[in-house]
Amino acid sequence: ETLQRIVSTLVNKNDEIHNFIDMLNHTISNVQVNSSNAISELDEEFDGLYSVLHEMKGSMANTIQQEEARKIQALQDQLSQCSRALESSEELLELAVQSLDIKNPVELLEASRQIKDSVTVASAFRLSLKPKVSDSMTHMMVDFALEKRMLQAVKFLPVPKAPEIDVAACLVADNCITISWRMPEEDSRIDHFVLEYRKTNFDGLPRLKGEQRWELVDYIKATQYTLSGLKFDTKYMNLRVQACNKAVAGEYSDPVTLETKAFVFSLDSTSSHLNLKVEDTYVEWDPTGGKGQEKIKGKENKNRSNTASPKRSTNSPRASARASRDRFAGESYTVLGDTAVESGQHYWEVRAQKDCKSYSVGVTYRNPGKFDQLGKTNSSWCIHINNWLQTTFSAKHNNKAKTLDIPVPDRIGVYCDFDGGQLSFYNASSKALLHTFRTKFTQPLLPGFMIWCGGLTVTTGLQVPSAVKTLQKSENGLGGSTSSLNNVA
Repeated sequence: ETLQRIVSTLVNKNDEIHNFIDMLNHTISNVQVNSSNAISELDEEFDGLYSVLHEMKGSMANTIQQEEARKIQALQDQLSQCSRALESSEELLELAVQSLDIKNPVELLEASRQIKDSVTVASAFRLSLKPKVSDSMTHMMVDFALEKRMLQAVKFLPVPKAPEIDVAACLVADNCITISWRMPEEDSRIDHFVLEYRKTNFDGLPRLKGEQRWELVDYIKATQYTLSGLKFDTKYMNLRVQACNKAVAGEYSDPVTLETKAFVFSLDSTSSHLNLKVEDTYVEWDPTGGKGQEKIKGKENKNRSNTASPKRSTNSPRASARASRDRFAGESYTVLGDTAVESGQHYWEVRAQKDCKSYSVGVTYRNPGKFDQLGKTNSSWCIHINNWLQTTFSAKHNNKAKTLDIPVPDRIGVYCDFDGGQLSFYNASSKALLHTFRTKFTQPLLPGFMIWCGGLTVTTGLQVPSAVKTLQKSENGLGGSTSSLNNVA
């Protein structure tokens, strides 16, 4: 047995070596291919550089030739003027010499006068005997000493250093995360950044196992980025950044973990009214109480086999859950959230179907009565919308209602400040305040919902919006009035 184990170990080691040899041969092949590709890219870069230099040389040589032509043309024009003036002067000199041979004084005087007039207007006396242009072309010379040094300093692109995330500048608010970072030293060759993030329930450094995969945001040009539209269904989020130049990406920054405080809950389908169909964060009025679906399933099972279906077994989780749905009865068409608010500030939103006839949104202590309705007890608070015949909008508590003379919003935001004793309802789109209850909560609160003829969708995992925080500060600073519905428990 010992020898068998030794031989087995040796066989496994041989297999490992064979696999490693195959990997080395594959790596050698990859090195050759990648080296050839790198040389090809290098040739392309230098060909591009040669092309630029050749184009620059042609352009600059053309400028020199144009300057040469301009100067020569100016000098030739000046030379032509001088030649014409010289020819005119020589004709006058010849005429003067001939005049000296005249014996008649009158004729000599007349000839002299003509010569004098001709000399006075002669072009030779208007000529500038200085070249109009210089023969120097030194202003067309170039000095590539700096460029040569720059070209001689050209090296392969370095791997960018890892960015440093500025935790103090990072912000989590309004279901957005703004992350900011900087490079440890200036690097003008950085082309863009890559941001990766993932949700986690663990504080500190990311774990290797049991974590969600990284989500990627590529080609970020700035050193700051905002992730928006998030649902904070976990307690934290890991983030990391890497810098990239034209050729290569650097190492990732040290990951940071930002806390994403938010209240997350689902609807408790096991304890809702029988006439409500509940799925996670959606509740819908079901006049059959689920009986119609059970009859259909029962017929299908009966037709398939005479053997009892596991789904119909009294020991199945679904059957036990169905049996426990006697939490609410009568006209208390209620479903509660499965997580209680015991402290802190939390926010969630509710959207009703357009054809919904009647619904309530609010909170209640843990143990409402079987026939209790939201807002009709001293341990529950809500706003109620009734679209039957005509629309009514009211705030309810302790069986008292206050009419809200404002339009019913498409989405309703619920803000609960447990420690501050405040429950506020908002237009979730405009963040306009609908109503505020003020009290002292003495027990944990459960989100509560009542629905008749329609459906509600609940959105949780939301940060308290900045607009809501600002409005609450303003309202608290003004010492807002206390509604007659508010009850100090």
